[in-house]
Amino acid sequence: MSKNAFIYIIVMAAVTYLIRVLPLTLIRKEIKNPFIRSFLFYVPYVTLSVMTFPAILSATASVWSAAAALVVAVFLAYRGKSLFQVSLAACAVVFLTELVLPLA
Repeated sequence: MSKNAFIYIIVMAAVTYLIRVLPLTLIRKEIKNPFIRSFLFYVPYVTLSVMTFPAILSATASVWSAAAALVVAVFLAYRGKSLFQVSLAACAVVFLTELVLPLA
């Protein structure tokens, strides 16, 4: 490995460490602002959604089967079905959709 690669790794490690440590050291008291509290409450959900949504659409052979499964999964989740039922239905929709639709 070249000398530059080690420098890049050290800088990357330092930046990652600082991003995780600075909030712990700078914010010592409880956050009372309702806007900031609500923002921080929804950050994990938004991050998970942003990472998951593109993977949903590219996980199958066709975007149409992925979109159909997404619609069915969102509907069933909204209706309060269990995670197992939602995932089983989404897999079944992908399977049936790709059986019916020709691959592009």
